[in-house]
Amino acid sequence: MERELTCIVCPLGCTLSVTLENGTVTRVTGNTCPKGKRYAETECINPMRTVTSTVRCTDGSMVAVKTQGTIPKEKMAECMNLINSVIAPLPIQVGDVIIGEVFGTKIVATQNRG
Repeated sequence: MERELTCIVCPLGCTLSVTLENGTVTRVTGNTCPKGKRYAETECINPMRTVTSTVRCTDGSMVAVKTQGTIPKEKMAECMNLINSVIAPLPIQVGDVIIGEVFGTKIVATQNRG
């Protein structure tokens, strides 16, 4: 099976052609650096994502948050359900942990609040 991807690792945006056989990447072409090959392999076998969102604070305002690391793509909806269920106490500083354990990473604040 052939799959075509656009690499998002760097600004070049290489068009990658990926050959898959029995769930294994057997060939990657079109990449101009080794990062493109690694991206293609991960994206085809175990896609991971960083989630960015907002969390409501105790005063009704919102604070921007993100996953500290990546999570499996198929867990994004569950992650958003967790994020949407939280009300964060103030004050909040960039880097504060808002949710401690989410699929092997944490949800952290990306802005200061009150």
